[in-house]
Amino acid sequence: MGCATCSKNNGSGLPSGCRNNGWCASGGCNKLEVFNWLAGMELPSGQKSFDCVEIRFKNTRKEYYRNESNLELHVGDIVAVEATSGHDIGAVTLTGELVRLQMNKRKVDPSSREIKKVYRKARESDIDKWKDAQKREHETMLEARKTAAEMKLTMKIGDVEYQGDGTKAMFYYTADERIDFRELIKVLADKFKVRIEMRQIGSRQEAGRIGGIGSCGRELCCSTWLTDFRTVSTSAARYQQLALNPIKLAGQCGKLKCCLNYELDSYLDALKDFPKTDKLLKTEKGDAFHLKTDIFKRTIWYAYKDVPDKFIPLQVDRVKEILNMNQQGEKPFELNDFVEVEQKPKLGFENVVGQDSLTRFDRKKSRRKKNRHRNRRRD
Repeated sequence: MGCATCSKNNGSGLPSGCRNNGWCASGGCNKLEVFNWLAGMELPSGQKSFDCVEIRFKNTRKEYYRNESNLELHVGDIVAVEATSGHDIGAVTLTGELVRLQMNKRKVDPSSREIKKVYRKARESDIDKWKDAQKREHETMLEARKTAAEMKLTMKIGDVEYQGDGTKAMFYYTADERIDFRELIKVLADKFKVRIEMRQIGSRQEAGRIGGIGSCGRELCCSTWLTDFRTVSTSAARYQQLALNPIKLAGQCGKLKCCLNYELDSYLDALKDFPKTDKLLKTEKGDAFHLKTDIFKRTIWYAYKDVPDKFIPLQVDRVKEILNMNQQGEKPFELNDFVEVEQKPKLGFENVVGQDSLTRFDRKKSRRKKNRHRNRRRD
């Protein structure tokens, strides 16, 4: 099973869409999918298949389990796996040798005894119990929020995940400070009659789970493809010459937008050749200070202290030339002598095809033609 686009092809017989050769998990393509470039390849004779599989659960949670019973598992199968108490239900997202590479990437030891086991393929009764537990998640979250508000705890419960057998509930919350929720756990366990586990997440992870539309008009990066959340500082906005307006720079999570890091390397490479903007340009007319910079046009605007509203554009090479003169104790007369005037190309019309004037149909008719028409009417 796969996403809807995988069933369409261009006549070549190969599925289109994510180009995962039809081996993507059921439910469509998302940021948790892994391109299985080993799909359909047979193992060498005498070699056993890797005994671990990758299982996906709710809230971007993935874990690795050992297939000790040698079950024939495929991507998209619903299985019952070992849990701390009872069992959990998840979907198989990856099998075979690619699981070994993923475990090495995430620094998980394949020979560790802490890796839990796959019990069996989920029965119909297991799936029914799992779906009933999922239906209770939203109502449980709302009740937990009310309880936390009554206890005056400065925390926000963003989501609830029930274990597959319905005996345990995991509460995801965000908080700016440390929270003592021991009393909250007692109240929730008594109210919902399940084991309670509290897990703190960051604001970016919460936005990735909830989703939404960004200021660019597209779906949030954290909810579609972004998996690693790197720190974003205000220096990224300064390097890109952006106004430090928190309303425009903050995303739906309340933090600085992750997209501020996307083009930062290009700006840093371009700024290596630029002079420092904290130095004044000294001329006989007066000292000039930096106003703004256009990095990719390599233009820097300066203004005199006496006339701060008059912008003078200078190229980077010209600014370096003036700074070198200042270091040698020399001062140019004024900055306007270093301004390079752009020559705009002249736009005009040329009759390259040999056609007549474009206004040839606007000419008035001659009097001779009018007189001929009058003579014909008289006759």
